Amino acid sequence: MQLFKSVFGRLWAIWALSTFTASFFIILLPSLLTWLIPDPKGQDLFVKIARIWMRFWLTIIGCRIVLKGKENYKKGEVYIVTCNHNSLLDPPLSSPFIQGPNKTIAKSDFDKVPLFKWYYRKGGLLVDRKSEESRKRSYEEMKEVLRKGIHMCIYPEGTRNRTNEPLKPFYSGAFRLATETGHSIMPAILLNTKQVLPPGRFLYGWPGKVEIHFLPPVSPVGKSADTLKAEVFEVMKTYFLKHSTQ
Repeated sequence: MQLFKSVFGRLWAIWALSTFTASFFIILLPSLLTWLIPDPKGQDLFVKIARIWMRFWLTIIGCRIVLKGKENYKKGEVYIVTCNHNSLLDPPLSSPFIQGPNKTIAKSDFDKVPLFKWYYRKGGLLVDRKSEESRKRSYEEMKEVLRKGIHMCIYPEGTRNRTNEPLKPFYSGAFRLATETGHSIMPAILLNTKQVLPPGRFLYGWPGKVEIHFLPPVSPVGKSADTLKAEVFEVMKTYFLKHSTQ
């Protein structure tokens, strides 16, 4: 049984990677054409194309998508969406299914990948965490994204959680952004992505159900960034422990 799982898991990962790459080339041109449309409409169309792509790709690799909490989005409101981070599968699940135009704060590493970097730049704000100048610039860019009526997606853990804890300690950036701009935090919980695409295992995965649950927004009004961070951390940790099988 263990040999079967090992072989199947690697074959599945090869299938997932090859179909991801092939389908990426199909959606690349229409996605890049959204650069020509002013935001937030251009970003909204970009996200809708990504949503079609991810629904198709996740389906053909045997991953069923479950979305909950879409009703927590209020028309006309712009949110800072904070997601837990367990797997490389998290960005393809979170950004396309956030309800409305959005951008993700992302590491600058993928900016070196030919072709994909242009798609990556449209979908996210790139930051070099080793550069103080880059971090300051990206922070101001996030404010501008919110001013345009575009949700900002942030992984407050910073990197993938490879620990046995439900969440890694949060960085303060998302919560300082919320208190300074007045935009509410919308906690989002990703479930089962670590089981589908485990961190630390090269070219290995397993089909399964993947979920994203959007929780009621948390207002920053009257709170410090640290107070808001602690509140959101507790909300996300409690929800994750109640619903996760990881």
